[in-house]
Amino acid sequence: MVLGGLHGLKAWCALVIALPLLCISAPISAQVPTLVERPEPLRLDQAIRYAIEYNPTLSAARREVMATEGQVLQGSLRPNPDFIYQADDVSRVGRTSTAEVGVPFETGGKREARVRAAGLGREVALADLGSAELRLRSAVIAAFFDVLAAQELRATSEESVRLAQRATDIAAKRVAAGKISPVEETRARVAEAGARVALNQSESELRNSRRRLASLWGNTTPNFSEASGDVEALVEPPNAEAILARLSNAPQLRRAQRELERRKSLVTLEQARSVPDFTVSVGVKRSLDMPGEQALVALKVPLPIFNRNQGNLQEALRREDKAAEELQATQTALAATALQTLENVSARRRDADLLRTEVVPGARSTYEAATIGFENGKFSFLEVLDAQRTLIAAKSQYLIALANFHRAQAELESLIGELTSDNER
Repeated sequence: MVLGGLHGLKAWCALVIALPLLCISAPISAQVPTLVERPEPLRLDQAIRYAIEYNPTLSAARREVMATEGQVLQGSLRPNPDFIYQADDVSRVGRTSTAEVGVPFETGGKREARVRAAGLGREVALADLGSAELRLRSAVIAAFFDVLAAQELRATSEESVRLAQRATDIAAKRVAAGKISPVEETRARVAEAGARVALNQSESELRNSRRRLASLWGNTTPNFSEASGDVEALVEPPNAEAILARLSNAPQLRRAQRELERRKSLVTLEQARSVPDFTVSVGVKRSLDMPGEQALVALKVPLPIFNRNQGNLQEALRREDKAAEELQATQTALAATALQTLENVSARRRDADLLRTEVVPGARSTYEAATIGFENGKFSFLEVLDAQRTLIAAKSQYLIALANFHRAQAELESLIGELTSDNER
């Protein structure tokens, strides 16, 4: 009878061990789907949406949040009971056998402390996700306006080629008329060849900038026809007071604050673990020498003589101090970086305004006057070439200044959050 019960117990134990394995779900594929955008003009809001949905790095941050949900679940679980079966004198088919079930009881609020620590760990992961999403959004904005600037630079290079062709035609006509030396025509053709080289370079930079943008949503072969937007739309940067007021909601600062709260909760958890738990066991004892069964009750309490969890508690306290100091360092560094970036945004805005209102119009006026004067024989072709180079350089410098402004503003947004809506750009 006892032997039969022992075989049944073994089968029951095998079922208990195998049951958790049966509950494990099949692995879910973590591969992020690849997006191939349509061959049509791409808006900024579309690029941001594509990147947030398909960017592999952001998907990895989402997986981390999902992993912390498992920590919250695990922390809420109570300890499993113990089942103990003993039999002595096995050769005589178990003269005496006992079966006990031990139920552990946690004391000191350990379970509540575990749940709170795990929940704060999830909030830290959510803050990391928000920060990663904001950095990605800023990267998309910078890359998008790089594409816009590259498109305009290519258009400027095409205009430079047309201007060089016009200058070559004028020089050829004046040479044919015997008014200037053939050397002037040679110079014009050399300048035209240089303009075509610059056009090839601008087309190569445009292709690279398109790849950089599309790579943010995992596409290595961009399929959109062009970036649709106004590279000259400059948003007025906020003042320093507004920047400092918004730092309290900065993702980096929120992350540091949540990490400090998590460390405090871990200190509470280690303090709770210093209080010993106890186990209550109940069972029955059966002996072949005695009729019937005997009830068993036991209480197991560890004595905290040597190990009172003092080492883990000390570590938790020091890590709490570290988190507090890191929060203070983050506040200081974030404020300094945000103000420096704001100054960079304002400087790039001033550069772009100066180039737009004074430099480019002045260079264009000089070139037109030089061209008309050359046609009328008042200026030499060298003066036309110099005016042409100045105009192209001024327009290129203006477009680079615009790209630098948008890049600096995107960097500022990655620190404190969105400065303006996509529709306002």
